[in-house]
Amino acid sequence: MSSGSHEQRATPRTPIELKVEYKRLNTFFYDYTRNISRGGTFIKTARPLAAGTQFIFTLVVPQLGPPLSLRGRVKWVVTEDQANRDPVRPDAGMGIEFIYEDDAERERVAGAVEALMIRHLGDRAAMALLHPV
Repeated sequence: MSSGSHEQRATPRTPIELKVEYKRLNTFFYDYTRNISRGGTFIKTARPLAAGTQFIFTLVVPQLGPPLSLRGRVKWVVTEDQANRDPVRPDAGMGIEFIYEDDAERERVAGAVEALMIRHLGDRAAMALLHPV
């Protein structure tokens, strides 16, 4: 990892693969998430943006309504070379921190992420992860 650390997460992540769409220098990219939390996601890509880059991206969330359009900041990057050498981080890509306009947007995204977790993990497992004792 070039900056930041996956050990510093403020919210628990769930392994969920979602299609991500974003634009870079007038070119559209389509990649997939490896995991997601209320605060961010990891996008698997061989073409990560530089740490610190802010961008707008869309998460395609099947069966949960229209795609989520979000702003994010690249917090850390795993290059292909790093991923090939480190079995703990087997995917190249970038750790993304969500950036919210206001509390209403934060709650909307948190609700969508919670619904995803429940759908993928089941109600009990998702609640245990989201609200640890």
